[in-house]
Amino acid sequence: MAEASVVKVEKNGGISWVFLNRPEKRNAMNPQLHIEMDGTLEELETDPETKVVIIAGSGGNFCAGQDLKEFFRGLEDKPAESKRIQTLANRWRWDRLYMYDKPTIAMVEGYCAGGAFMQLVAVDFVVTADDALYSLSEVNWGIIPGALVAKAVTEAVLYRHALYYACLGDAFDGKEAVRIGLANIAVPKDQLRDETIRLANKLMQKSPEVLKATKQAMRSVRTMDVPQAYDYLHAKNIAIRAGDPERSYQQGLKQFVDDKTYRPFFEPFKLSDAASKDDNT
Repeated sequence: MAEASVVKVEKNGGISWVFLNRPEKRNAMNPQLHIEMDGTLEELETDPETKVVIIAGSGGNFCAGQDLKEFFRGLEDKPAESKRIQTLANRWRWDRLYMYDKPTIAMVEGYCAGGAFMQLVAVDFVVTADDALYSLSEVNWGIIPGALVAKAVTEAVLYRHALYYACLGDAFDGKEAVRIGLANIAVPKDQLRDETIRLANKLMQKSPEVLKATKQAMRSVRTMDVPQAYDYLHAKNIAIRAGDPERSYQQGLKQFVDDKTYRPFFEPFKLSDAASKDDNT
């Protein structure tokens, strides 16, 4: 991977940690960061070493939103460059992450503000420090939540919660983020990394193809009516059985019904067995 100045990648045990790396700016997003994040996520999506992507921030903060000086003022008189950077910013924060082929987790500590809510909602899971500080503060300095933030937040939480925090601009902590549905798990900061790794390891025990299909299906059916959802989910199940190199359905059924080696309520089927030839299929 090419050397990056404001994005740092660390790989360990199937996990690729992607750090927004502007700690002196609380990881506020400038044009260069958007360029590098878009390229990094594109590369990791097909990287065979990467099973789970964790997005975090260097220096104790997740992301303080857009860099107002560099992203807004710096591009005011450059319409072509402004359009290019905005396209990249929206692409990695939403278009790539929302239907990413691999599981994604945001690990949130310190500040999470404004534009950072796009990637916060677009990832699959959020583990937060209970004292992390969230804020949709745009109303306090004269604009509405930009790009797709307003849409993203109303998709993630109940409408009344979204309206309350967007209109008041009040900050809230990680425990409140879990309560309103922005995060999955809140833990003391000293447990944050371990809890995030624990979740990543659980995800890596699942069939990658079925996990990808499940998360993409859950997102897709939200905007469908019931007949459309029936048709889509039926087709998705057929596609998994036809294209899954691990033959997850056959392996899961065999290990549960025939071999009685696992309990689906409490654990996944063993991926190590999936590569062996299944004489019953």
